[in-house]
Amino acid sequence: MAKAMARHILVKTEAEAASLKARIAKGEAFDVLAKKHSTCPSGKRGGDLGEVRPGQMVHVIDQIIFKKAVREIHGPVKSAFGYHLVQVFYRD
Repeated sequence: MAKAMARHILVKTEAEAASLKARIAKGEAFDVLAKKHSTCPSGKRGGDLGEVRPGQMVHVIDQIIFKKAVREIHGPVKSAFGYHLVQVFYRD
């Protein structure tokens, strides 16, 4: 079965997610921003979701983790929880 390692940042607004994505693009550390801004419990771990399998995450996040390019920052993506930035480390 497929599995992947990913991390994400979850915030309330699209504007906040876009701002954080711009800060990451300028060189700020994803994990530091996740610890400071993410509303998800994974924020304490720098946004680390650990190893996930298809179907474990909400559908829109699942689609990114298992279908989009590895190592890029994807988002902002809206879910019922808010807006996400997602980065996939590996997938097999």
